[in-house]
Amino acid sequence: MTISQGLSRRNFILGSTAGAALLASGAGAQTVPAPINDVTSGATFRWIDSGDQKAVFFKKLFAEYAAARDVNIVYDPLPWNEIARVIPLGVRNETAPDVFVLPRNTSLADAVAQGWLQPYDDFIPDIETWKAGFPTGAFLPGINVFDGKTYGLPFTSNKRYSTHLLYNKDYMEAAGFDPAETPLTQSEFREAARKITEAGKGRYFGFILGGSQLNRWQDAVRNMGRMAGASAGGDSPLDADIDLRTGDYVFDSDEYIAAVELLIAMNDDGSFFPGLMNLNAPQARAYVPQGAAGMILQGPWNIPGWEAGHPEFDFGVASGPVPDQGPTGKLTISQAGAVPNTISLWAGSDNGAIAGEIFHYLGTLEGQVAWGTVVGAGDPPIMPEAIERAEFSPRSRFILNHFNEAIRVGPNPIVRNADLAKVISSFTAPDIGFARTVQGLVSGEMTGVAKEMKALKDRYNAALDAAFDKARTEGAQVDRADLVFPNWDPDVDFAAADY
Repeated sequence: MTISQGLSRRNFILGSTAGAALLASGAGAQTVPAPINDVTSGATFRWIDSGDQKAVFFKKLFAEYAAARDVNIVYDPLPWNEIARVIPLGVRNETAPDVFVLPRNTSLADAVAQGWLQPYDDFIPDIETWKAGFPTGAFLPGINVFDGKTYGLPFTSNKRYSTHLLYNKDYMEAAGFDPAETPLTQSEFREAARKITEAGKGRYFGFILGGSQLNRWQDAVRNMGRMAGASAGGDSPLDADIDLRTGDYVFDSDEYIAAVELLIAMNDDGSFFPGLMNLNAPQARAYVPQGAAGMILQGPWNIPGWEAGHPEFDFGVASGPVPDQGPTGKLTISQAGAVPNTISLWAGSDNGAIAGEIFHYLGTLEGQVAWGTVVGAGDPPIMPEAIERAEFSPRSRFILNHFNEAIRVGPNPIVRNADLAKVISSFTAPDIGFARTVQGLVSGEMTGVAKEMKALKDRYNAALDAAFDKARTEGAQVDRADLVFPNWDPDVDFAAADY
């Protein structure tokens, strides 16, 4: 059987690098998942995720698995904007794919509470032994385990960030910088963008970002702010943009405000790629190897795709912008699994047996090594041994080493109080949230950075207070003091004994 592709644009996203990448990435390391269930011959199985280099791995895996098990697999890698539209609509219409990633604004707890998902425990024999092969903290109550059942598969590591620097080495050298040797400060980042734009004389520009994809704005500000010293937690409603030493949001911190003002200044300099506000993330990154933009703040998934699809393109990878003065702060993660890659099984699916076989393979060392070798540093395997054994290019190894230096594990409030899962499921972000506020300020739709970031903090405090109130009415024993860890040192990994 062959994989069925959807829209022609999706085929382009997948196919533009797939053939070369399979050859260049050591895809021969993949094997077909072992039969562990009774699979119905001729069944049609659908899977949706965010694509990128993951699509290279899954296209080959699904084709070989479909042939071996006599099934059809429809695989649709989609931009996050489309995932946010397609998945809720499919759930409402009872036409959702069998397996999917959740939209960025939907937590796993919320999806379980709303009946979107079913556990996959019955489709992986001896699942507890299988789960024991994952790193400690990969499966946690309130995160991906609810009422003792498993709803999310955390098969990639969260030890990465999505706003490190990728750049055209020729343009950067002409501008007088070497970010791989010495990370750019925020002021140097602005200067490099301006110099590259001036050298381009309308043919290329200093900086590009997927401006229509809202999360790109908040990610850029969050990570530049945290590197500048605004210590904040991970990316769930219980820790994102909250200093877990005090329990306070940091939206109106000097560091976050400075990051927003930096983006506004770069836009005012004319260093932004024209039409940036209308591009999603995949479209934005496609312009860099074409020579139309000198720098992008994005993630390591670009590395294997560019190396395979544009072998002639000489690009560098480096840290995201660091503060002009003082030490560089660490970035905090609170889970072992990368939330955007966590895969789940739709409640209405009749193909749990197929999902179970694929999930099981992704959670074996064999599958993890194959994953790492093909996908690279973009979505590193969750198992440390797989990272050691997988084949990575020098650029990928460089950025993985950078992640080890730049990132620390912080407290996870749910580990201390499982009832906080009810707060997550009750939380509704403000209509004008973090990402939309940053986009509005940079585009000029909003004015007054300090004023708007303080108003943003007030909106999030109100939303979080409402979530705590709702959770308490449902019997949860929770308080905002549960978010405070006075012994947390953002420069050091938070260990189990620290709770």
